[in-house]
This record gives sequence, structure tokens and C-alpha cells, in this order.
Amino acid sequence: MKEERPVKIKVEDLVLIFGKQKESALKMLKEGHTKKEILAKTQCTVGINRANFEIYEGEFFVIMGLSGSGKSTLLRCLNRLIEPTGGNIYVNGNDITRKNHQELLDVRRTEMSMVFQKFGLLPHRSVLDNVAFGLEIRGEELEARTKKAQQAIDTVGLQGFEQQSPSQLSGGMQQRVGLARALTNDPEVLLMDEAFSALDPLIKTEMQDELISLQNKLRKTVIFVTHDLDEAIKLGDRIVIMKDGIIEQIGTAEEILTNPATPYVEAFVEKVDRKTIITAGSLMHQKPTTVRFGKDGPEGTLRKMRTTGLDVLPVVDDNQTFLGFVWVNDAVLCAKRKDPTVESILKKEVPTVTTEVTVEEMLPLITATRSPIAVTDKDTGVLLGIVSQNSVVIEATRFNEQEITELKENANHN
Repeated sequence: MKEERPVKIKVEDLVLIFGKQKESALKMLKEGHTKKEILAKTQCTVGINRANFEIYEGEFFVIMGLSGSGKSTLLRCLNRLIEPTGGNIYVNGNDITRKNHQELLDVRRTEMSMVFQKFGLLPHRSVLDNVAFGLEIRGEELEARTKKAQQAIDTVGLQGFEQQSPSQLSGGMQQRVGLARALTNDPEVLLMDEAFSALDPLIKTEMQDELISLQNKLRKTVIFVTHDLDEAIKLGDRIVIMKDGIIEQIGTAEEILTNPATPYVEAFVEKVDRKTIITAGSLMHQKPTTVRFGKDGPEGTLRKMRTTGLDVLPVVDDNQTFLGFVWVNDAVLCAKRKDPTVESILKKEVPTVTTEVTVEEMLPLITATRSPIAVTDKDTGVLLGIVSQNSVVIEATRFNEQEITELKENANHN
């Protein structure tokens, strides 16, 4: 990860084994035996297989995979709701696998909070009392916990519902109560276990948007478990993809889509709408040949065009600031006129973007022009690269093999 941020959670060689012969199974695992071999020999199931990763402070970290992949198990190991078989888990540099019961309770009450899929609300308590419940268990006075609970209720947009019971609320509102309860003790880390999977699609989308808004404001470290790839892409700064207890890949959505680490990951992401994810930073041709304004005249420009085989080149100043494009036909006319510079043929009204702009956002830029797209630094205007129109169109209309097969089958059927 390029951005320098403190490490909030560090996981080293984390192993979780279910079964009675854990020591034998762990020995086999270290010797390189497969999950299937270990199960056959010891009747033990490997839930997490030597996981190693770091989570940065303020990061939205998504763990995803299909049912049985180990994603929820991994999450519950982070606060030791499930006891790991081996490895270390560091939170703020402290190894929580070595903490005693009371120390672990203190971590859960002050540093970590958890939001569950099933909400876990107390049916006979009001919204306010549900939100304040964790503070009550912690022993805080009524006035203090009521104030904190009200602040959390306001944060998640439940003002006016304080005295309602959970049964009077919709699923989405109940999940907001669960989120508010997790926020009352101002945790540094928020663990969310498929928190939105029980909601209908419209409410789920609203809750995702609400969570993004909250994260932009609160900047918590969030570890979010989901089986929904679209949800993972929408929410996550980075994504972990798991299979059979093994971490297949960790990266941003764009890294995973453009460079899948394994065939499983490639198959997993093949139906994602790439144009909403792939950015100019991935598509651009870096360090393109440029025309230096004031130094390269028409003849020099034509020489560079002949050398590169390109009929359009970007123009920059001495500081590499992007100024515009020049085309070969214009350069030829300019040379015939013996103009000393390319100023008269410089096209300044051309599309420019920054590295994070997506293919979907670039498509409208190429409809009314034949120009490539210049990628520039948002602060300095320095040219970073060039995105061709062809690469935008190809990425926007890209079919994977499965989609092509389906199209052929539909054509044959019709």
C-alpha cells in the first residue's frame, strides 16, 4: 500500500483448527499437508491456514469469500471470540493472543466493537437502552451512558426513535441500532460480520451509503466481512479474498481485477463491471514521448512522430506541465509555413483527468473529440501519462469468456 499509515492490526501465521487432535493437525499443516489430507488423518478441519496481513489505521478492510471460506471465522479470531490455534494478532502493537480473560474483555470494551448480521438486539429494551447496553455492562453511570448513546443514535440517523422497541423498527433501522451500539464506546476498530446481508437490496444499498458517509466522518478502522463482491468493491479500501481458509489475494479492487493472483481469484471477479473500477492510472501509458514547448518546433515534432509512429503527441513546458496536444497534419502545415514553434497548432481544449478517474467517467470525454486523454497530477498539472481512446473503449466493452459463451448460446437459441 503506497499511503503511509500506522499499522493498527497485524496478523502473523494465524491458524485455526477445529477438532480434537489439533496438535497433530497443526504439525501436518506445518509439514505442508493439505486441508483434505489433514481431515482424513486427524478428523480436524483447518479453518484458517497461516494467514498473514496488516490492517492500517483508518482503513476499510473487507474480508470476502464464499460460504465456508473462513471469512467470518477469521474476523472472530481478531477479537478472540474464537480462540486461534496458533499465530499472533497484534492490536496497536499488543499481542492479544497472550492476554488473559480480563485483559481481553478490556480490549473488547474499549478498542473493538462488533456488529452482527442478526443485529443481536434485546427485544424488551428500547432503542436507547439497547444502544447504551454495552456501557451499562462496562459500569458507566446512567447520565454518562445516556449521553453517549444519544450521540451515537444521532450519528446513525435514528433521532426520534429512542423509545421505540426493536420490533417496531424495519430491518435497516434495527441494523442502525446495532451500529449505534457498536459506536457508543468510541471504538478504534469496528468489526462487522456480514452486517447487511439480511437486508433487502434497497435498504442494503442505503446502509452501505450510510456506512461510507460515517467512515468519511469518523475514520474508524473497519474490518467488514461479506460474500458480496459488489459490496466489497463499493466499501473496501483493500479486499481479502479467501478460499478454504487460505488468503488467495489482498489488494485494492483495481489490483485484484487487473492482476488476479490465482485462477480462483480470476474466476471470482470475472463478471465484475470493470469500467466502474479500472482507472486512468491503470490504463495510461507512462512517460510518453512529449513535445517540449519552446524547444521543439514543427520539424522536431514531426521527427518525434516518425520515430514513435504516433500522429498525436502531448506538449509540455520545461516543468513537464501539460499544455495540450499537437496532430501530425497540423505539424506538417506548420513546418511548411516555417513557423518557429508549435504554438499556432497547439490544441489546449482537450480532456484531462487524474489517476483515480474511472473508465466509466472517461467515456463521455471521448465522445466529442478525437483526442487522447492526458493524465495529470491534480496539484501541479504535471503530465503523468496518456490514455488512448482505444484503451477506454476496449475496457468499457470488454467481454469475458463466460459472457461470450452466453452470448453465443443466446444467439444459437434465438
